[in-house]
Amino acid sequence: MMMKNKAETVNWKGLECVQLTAGGYTALIAPGIGSNVLRLHDDVNGIEFFRWDEANTPDDIRASAEVWGLPTLYLPNRFADGILRTSDAEYHLPVNEAAPFHNHIHGFLHKRVHTVIAQSANEEGAWVRTCYVYNENDPFFQYFPLPFTAEFLFMLSETGLEYKFSIKNQSQHKLPVSIATHTTISAPFVDGAKEEDIQIQVPVEEKWILDDRCLPTCETRSLDGYDMQYKNGTTCPVKRVVDNDMYTGGKLTFRGRPFRGVLMTDSASGKGIGYEVSDAYRFWILWNDRGEKHYFCPEPMTAMIDAPNLKLPAEKTGYCELVPGENFHVAQHFFTIV
Repeated sequence: MMMKNKAETVNWKGLECVQLTAGGYTALIAPGIGSNVLRLHDDVNGIEFFRWDEANTPDDIRASAEVWGLPTLYLPNRFADGILRTSDAEYHLPVNEAAPFHNHIHGFLHKRVHTVIAQSANEEGAWVRTCYVYNENDPFFQYFPLPFTAEFLFMLSETGLEYKFSIKNQSQHKLPVSIATHTTISAPFVDGAKEEDIQIQVPVEEKWILDDRCLPTCETRSLDGYDMQYKNGTTCPVKRVVDNDMYTGGKLTFRGRPFRGVLMTDSASGKGIGYEVSDAYRFWILWNDRGEKHYFCPEPMTAMIDAPNLKLPAEKTGYCELVPGENFHVAQHFFTIV
């Protein structure tokens, strides 16, 4: 019998991509745009996981790479005035968020051309490994002269999409670590469904207060009625404005076991998306681009916004640094719930 699982190099509108087909799912990954998973579709159950538009071109994605597919961000979110202070240095990043914010936002990794290391398929699934070697050849190096290698592994099977990311410090200084994905979930995500039928459950534990520049005030508060709707899974993440709801995360219970992640359900059909992350992702930020763009973002982060600059202990902010030669690993898992 012919094996149905495939890992193929395809031409998507002039951009070389890798298409994985396995377990009833199809994934389209663009190494040339930051190893972004441009599309993840459940072909059996009719579920479009990520924001996707058939009319898009590669240039459309490049122009706003943060808000399509599954972009991986390093260094994610905001650094006040572009300043990043580590334990052994201070770096001045370009301020790329206009007034009144005046921050550096989202780094550069999701915009770079990455390299395919290997791809293959077998009876169990299909996979592709990519990497990006950051060094003095990158234009950002003038601001952040710390070489590193980032590696990406995407594995597709009947259990969904597993994604593993690692970063290795190849400099002689401490490498700051804050990793996030600006995860864009399609609304609706079930074929033929209505946006207003979506409900999301998020393992929120405490709310972080942000100022008018979307930076932490270093204050947190206990959950109120609005926040509890996330925890109980009774809120719709679209058709209203969700503007940087920032939380320390914990775990839900899913099918009788602890689950670090978010659960999204189409209440009309009962179909849903499970999005599980590894323990290093200690924070969630929720955002939906004013609520009428047909997507929403449950974004897992390993560290708080502006973490290295906050006058708070690392146990509170999630911030860490890698010594020369050290690696940092995280993982995510997307799957259909029926």
